Amino acid sequence: MKFIADTHSHTLASGHAYSTITEMAAEAAGKGLEVLALTEHAPEMPGTCGLYYFQNLDVVPRMQQGIRLLMGAEVNIMDPDGNIDLPEKTCRDLDIVVASIHLPCYGKGHSEAENTRAYVETMKKPYVNIIGHPDDGRFPIDYEVLVKTAKETGTLLELNNSSLRPQSSREGTRENMLTMLELCKQYEVPVTTGSDAHVNIDAGNFANVMKVLEESRFPEELVATLNMELLRKYIPSLNAPVVR
Repeated sequence: MKFIADTHSHTLASGHAYSTITEMAAEAAGKGLEVLALTEHAPEMPGTCGLYYFQNLDVVPRMQQGIRLLMGAEVNIMDPDGNIDLPEKTCRDLDIVVASIHLPCYGKGHSEAENTRAYVETMKKPYVNIIGHPDDGRFPIDYEVLVKTAKETGTLLELNNSSLRPQSSREGTRENMLTMLELCKQYEVPVTTGSDAHVNIDAGNFANVMKVLEESRFPEELVATLNMELLRKYIPSLNAPVVR
């Protein structure tokens, strides 16, 4: 598999990541990628950057180290109603928006129905491009509803390389990814791959994801990060010219 993009990564601006924009771009370019999304944690994540960070991203050159940068956010899904922690106007001005459930922001103890509704309501927001790491078994969901809603709303579902690390705090990730992939095959729903890198060496690292894709015999034509034409359909900012 020849990946052309990484749609989820972080720089030191996220507070618990350790590399700069330049370092992340250089690493991704060195791995042969064409596109790298830098999706900093939105303001409700402890220790991350504030609202003004996201409102000032137009100053960042979108071509660096020979790679196209997508400057965006990983917004936090805050509750079962799908509320997130950045204003709609700010999200619409970003190149890419990944929406995820994180324990410090969403809390625990919600039911499967509530967790599923949180994702469904979030995917109804047209400026949300990707659901990040929906593999976390600490937040059980109905995967068939998730996949069907992704198809209806034109939202990409993420295969998160970091979720599959042995040190990951997320639970049941491999089994949940395989379940999701089987449903994505059944309903012909594309997926994306995100390294979720928090240090430059992991930018564009999909070693764990590749094993799951191979195990599931998932069709490459449904992996958006292998096909620029498909990726452009789900990330409209890629269709805009790079001004600087």
